[in-house]
Amino acid sequence: MTSIVLVQPEIPGNTGAVGRTCVALDMDLVLIHPLGFEISDKRVKRSGLDYWPHIRLVEFASWDAFISERAPRGDQLYLFEEYAQRSFYEPEYPGDAYLVFGQETKGLPEAIVEAHRSQLVGLPMRSDKVRSLNLANTVAAAAYQAVRAHI
Repeated sequence: MTSIVLVQPEIPGNTGAVGRTCVALDMDLVLIHPLGFEISDKRVKRSGLDYWPHIRLVEFASWDAFISERAPRGDQLYLFEEYAQRSFYEPEYPGDAYLVFGQETKGLPEAIVEAHRSQLVGLPMRSDKVRSLNLANTVAAAAYQAVRAHI
């Protein structure tokens, strides 16, 4: 089963909206701490609406704890960064992929990028007037692309 992994998300509304996408596509939502908010934050649940109780939420204290416990294969990890050279349209995502996204303001930590540079993908943008997309929008586009071959 494909999972969405948010590494140290900062904005509760984005996490709530991502959670709703996870419910829609029957995906786990994996949160890597520290978070920029409390999960009990009303803004998270407001964005997730009444879907929040249906989210399969998994939390890890750190990226290293996630890697240690889940032990993802190389072909399971897809790290989304705006500067990635490879388009997210290119991979054939396995049914058990981990789609990994960083903080809204900083992206993924450099150590994670360096360790998994060959697994970077990005959403193409045609305009040079936009430097990045909203996290929740990016996750939704990526999630639907990843499950496309498995629906």
